[in-house]
Amino acid sequence: MLSEIMNGLRALLRHGNRNAEIAEELRSFEEASVAEKMRNGMSRETAERAVRVETGSAEAVRQKVWSAGWESVAEGLWRDVRHGMRRLIRAPGFALTAIITLALGIGANVVVFSVLNGLVLRPLGVPDPKSLYQIGRGASGGDTHAYPDYRDLRDRDTSFGGMLAYKALSAGMQIDQGTVRSWGYTTSGNYFDVLGVQPALGHFFHAADEKGLGSAPYIVLSYDFWRRQFGANPNVLGTMVKLNQHPFTVIGVAREGFRGTDVFFWPDYWMPVTNAEQVTGWSDFCCRDHYSFIVMGRLKPGVKPSQATESLNTVAAEMGRIDHKDEGLVLRLREPGPAGDENDPTKKGLLGIMLLTGLVLLAACTNLASIFAARAADRAGELAMRMAIGASRWIVFRQLLTETIIISLAGGLAGSLAARLLLGWLTTWQPFADFPVRLPVLPDAWIYAGAAALSLASGIFFGHFPARQIWRTNLVEAIKSGSAGMESFRRFALRDVLLLAQVTICTLLMTASAVAVRSMVKAMHIPLGFRPEGVTITQGDLNMAGYTGDNSLALQKHILAEAQAIPGVTEATLSDNVPFGNGGAFWFVYKWDTTEFVPAHMAFGATSFLVAPGFLQTVQMPLITGRDFTWHDDKTTPNVAIVNETFAKQLYGNESPIGKRFALWDTAKYEIVGEVANARYYSIGEKPQAMMMMPFAQGVGSYLTTNTTLAVRSVLPEEQVNAALHDLLRREAPATPFHIRRWSESIDLSLTMPRAVTLLLALMGMLAAVLAMTGIFGMASYSASKREKEQGIRIALGAEQVQVLRAALERPVLLLVFGSLLGMAGGILCSRFVSRLGVFATPSDPLVVLSVCAALLLIGVVATWIPARRTLHIDPARLLREG
Repeated sequence: MLSEIMNGLRALLRHGNRNAEIAEELRSFEEASVAEKMRNGMSRETAERAVRVETGSAEAVRQKVWSAGWESVAEGLWRDVRHGMRRLIRAPGFALTAIITLALGIGANVVVFSVLNGLVLRPLGVPDPKSLYQIGRGASGGDTHAYPDYRDLRDRDTSFGGMLAYKALSAGMQIDQGTVRSWGYTTSGNYFDVLGVQPALGHFFHAADEKGLGSAPYIVLSYDFWRRQFGANPNVLGTMVKLNQHPFTVIGVAREGFRGTDVFFWPDYWMPVTNAEQVTGWSDFCCRDHYSFIVMGRLKPGVKPSQATESLNTVAAEMGRIDHKDEGLVLRLREPGPAGDENDPTKKGLLGIMLLTGLVLLAACTNLASIFAARAADRAGELAMRMAIGASRWIVFRQLLTETIIISLAGGLAGSLAARLLLGWLTTWQPFADFPVRLPVLPDAWIYAGAAALSLASGIFFGHFPARQIWRTNLVEAIKSGSAGMESFRRFALRDVLLLAQVTICTLLMTASAVAVRSMVKAMHIPLGFRPEGVTITQGDLNMAGYTGDNSLALQKHILAEAQAIPGVTEATLSDNVPFGNGGAFWFVYKWDTTEFVPAHMAFGATSFLVAPGFLQTVQMPLITGRDFTWHDDKTTPNVAIVNETFAKQLYGNESPIGKRFALWDTAKYEIVGEVANARYYSIGEKPQAMMMMPFAQGVGSYLTTNTTLAVRSVLPEEQVNAALHDLLRREAPATPFHIRRWSESIDLSLTMPRAVTLLLALMGMLAAVLAMTGIFGMASYSASKREKEQGIRIALGAEQVQVLRAALERPVLLLVFGSLLGMAGGILCSRFVSRLGVFATPSDPLVVLSVCAALLLIGVVATWIPARRTLHIDPARLLREG
């Protein structure tokens, strides 16, 4: 077998020499035969004629010799490819249209599948990622744990070879003489050991380094941060940096490509949790109801996830008997990242969009199949003539199929290149200036292989339908008429099926697009519960400059007073955060008479903000009843709070909340002095949730915040306000990095993903409309041109224009109507799925239905206008003369 393959390859490489050898052998054979016949008494002329009759033509002999080996198949395919290329070059408009159509479909699928692969399907970049599992709380929810719970699980469970914990934190990192805001992980000491990763430079910290609080002042830099802030200096090891004014020694640099254990968050550094209190100012070891750590474990060889889950819950039951705060604790295992979370919106959204992009590709392919079917029918006379003079139907079929494959591969290549450019931009895009979020969505070899396979499959599957018509071609009729004949217009043809499917799919895509656009329009007009227009916010943490909650209040008040004195500033206020900022704190709320503060006894959880007097007036959040805070509400006075409507209703029903009391823990009890209207705090589409405010000078319990959000409302231009605030903060808090931006920018950032989805779906809808238009136009033009003589006779016999138009365009218009009805019905039937594309609209929304109907009407008018004009301007006399 191998020798035959090698001989065939040598024959292909020596194609020219091989032909010369065959010709020489044939000439020698003919000369010997002629000489033999001349010895038998024939004249030379008679002998040469007899030999030619016996051997046949030289080309026939050459083909027979070539056909004896597999190399003849390769040569035939290469000949088909060259023939197909020549045919497409002669029809550049057709080729370019087909390639662009398929490129859009393939490119959209490459983009979506790359994003799905990068954010959901791709495993963590660590050794043996399949044995790594994340431990969650409860059957439906939280993924975070208290650090004391992690230590108990780590020490008592026997199903894991190792268990780690980590959480994200922000700190001011002082490098040389400058301070930058940085984000990193504080982790258990065994973090790197459990993951099994190795450093690019230096070494990692280990569990043996944890010898008590503050015992491991070490830091490991990420590869990107090392290059960006230290210029990839190999002498960085041993360098002293400060995190919130506390010294840490750089002991290592992580390898390139290792970005921790989260998909979106790319940390700048890692530090041991034993030294986290120095940086954050609070202890992670004190309480079992402060859930902030992600816990992961690597299963021992041979241990199944179900066995590990049972073992973990046995340990959890023991923990609940020892400490009431762990009563009812139920644990579960899942794969890390969005892939393991069935309720993750990223995963659900990407899967839905992937389905829609698949429909885009299907619509593009049916469009191409229709175009190829019409092209094959137009070439019926030419193809019939080729078959009549000796070409087999198989050869003609193979050449037609080769043309579609060439176009599909060219479209796949163009779509993949365009997708690569877009994905390259997405990978470097940072939507949040002060938060290290990246999208690792660059396509890998599997994505490109999938695109190539998809292109090839699309060409073969959708190209063979029109090509197979060649088997049913009547050669005599095709040669006489120059086309496939008139019968295809009197029955339900393949082109009709393809066009009906295309219009149905395109209508469904246009419906999904209209739902998304309508939802975004509605979202932009939803009341937020406050007015961010004209407000500039400045956020920083004075802890980065070494301040504590107790000694930062005076500076915060001074900064507020200076901001209020800026000319053009009408109002200013302080808070620890604002809605759509970096996220408010979250606390468990208990009824006033609660004696045992364990999660099982809590009433609900609520977002909280620490706000200064005048906050409600500055942000224009309506106060329904009660009073605002004053600076007299401080640590020397009873604790007070302002709550929103949802908070009051969940705790007190329809009673007025003023004067009512609640608790966060045994020493943090509050009296409600005011009620505000509900607002949006994290996203525009969120459901109403409980919220409470505490006085800025009073804090939560005994804790005063160093987080400083300065909000100013001003009539000044943005550049002038920013410059004034920058000068103020550089003068009053030079060691603290502050981020200044318009409040509306934060809200816009929260809409980044919904806007991206809306834009993608809008582009899909536009592409679907173009595909539907080209499909209808192609069918209408083809119908009009093929029935031109028939229509000329009708006109000559006195048919009215309406009758002529109906006869010429009835079929494409009917297909448009039926396909549209099927597509809209499909959209309504799939309303539960399509409505997930936007929370404010459904496929049955009247404006969605009207917009889709209007678009389809416009498509029908535009697509049939030119064929209709051509039909109405038929000259019967000319057609009868030519016929």
